[in-house]
Amino acid sequence: MTIPYKFDRMEFSGSLGDLGTLLPLAMGMIVVNGMSATGIFFTIGLFYIGAGLYFGVPVPVQPMKAISAYAIATGISATQISSSVALTSLFLFIIGLSGGINLIGRMIPKAVIRGIQVSTGTLLMMQGLKLIIGTSSQQLAAGSAEPFLKISALGPLPIGVLLGTAGALLTLLLMHNKKYPAALVLISAGFLVGIFWGKNGITTAVQFGFHLPELLPFGLPSQPDLVIAFFVLVLPQLPMTIGNAIIANADLSKDYFGEESKKVTYKATTLSMALANSLCFLLGGIPLCHGAGGLAAHYKFGARTGGSNVIIGIIFLCFALFLGQHATAILHLLPTSILGVLLVFAGSQLSLSILDMMVQKEMFVVLLILAITLTTSLSWGFTVGLIIAHLLKADKISI
Repeated sequence: MTIPYKFDRMEFSGSLGDLGTLLPLAMGMIVVNGMSATGIFFTIGLFYIGAGLYFGVPVPVQPMKAISAYAIATGISATQISSSVALTSLFLFIIGLSGGINLIGRMIPKAVIRGIQVSTGTLLMMQGLKLIIGTSSQQLAAGSAEPFLKISALGPLPIGVLLGTAGALLTLLLMHNKKYPAALVLISAGFLVGIFWGKNGITTAVQFGFHLPELLPFGLPSQPDLVIAFFVLVLPQLPMTIGNAIIANADLSKDYFGEESKKVTYKATTLSMALANSLCFLLGGIPLCHGAGGLAAHYKFGARTGGSNVIIGIIFLCFALFLGQHATAILHLLPTSILGVLLVFAGSQLSLSILDMMVQKEMFVVLLILAITLTTSLSWGFTVGLIIAHLLKADKISI
């Protein structure tokens, strides 16, 4: 009989696997959009723990990427972000409680799911490489590849590239090492670099205390905020949420864990996110979801049970309760390039899901979704891929 919860080194390592996606977006919305660090880390922690205890297998928790990326890029207000959380939660409750998500799931062919997975994996790898070489939007805005380190280069080589290369080699050496799990060693090494090479004043900015998130810190949304949030933030996010956070995530969980993931259904995944976003709206969090990329990251670095969720959830709760707004100072010690390494390996794990696509027309759908995603967005890739897949299935067109 499989033990539903383990709390060993491999689970600890796996719990850290998705920080490369989670931290840059969460911290960007704190700094740029004025979101509450306490509310964000508190709700992330509760979501991780609740999902792990209910589902019994590793379940990712991520910011909704379309909303987060647009919010950071445009500096949209915290009130409008909060409005998007409320609207997203309402939509998820509707399709979850009505059973509509099951109907949607039956309409999406496996080739489309694999296209979403390989596209997401490729995007994660690209973002990881950008974080390593210093060309992500956050790094360009800060004017530095590693804005919180004292040094920017060793001789002619950028420090981020050196750290990223060393981190990747270390990860390759330890990927299957159960005594020294890769992600645990990588994150620990990253924090040591930050402690010794971090800019003066980072650690002194940390103040311990006891903090609880505020109730409705941004107030109730106004009608104009709801309208803006719906058209600008929520609508672009919905195809990604349905395709990646629900359908692809639940299917990948079945691939990884088989019968152990029997609770990870389309409906349960949808309602899990609906409940979490309701809490985020009340406590000042950001829009959160599950996601195939996050699941691949946790699995790649050793997570096999819901214990990994409990571990990382407790860490985030401690950050919220005992550091509050000062939590970001601790996280600034972790070099951006180290997060990039996590993303590269997580993306590669997710992209390998394509290996069971053996039919030519299925591979065409997968590659079409990938191409459209890389040139436009995952939402368009999903939409066009779904249409083409059904036309191929009905023999309306041929390849």
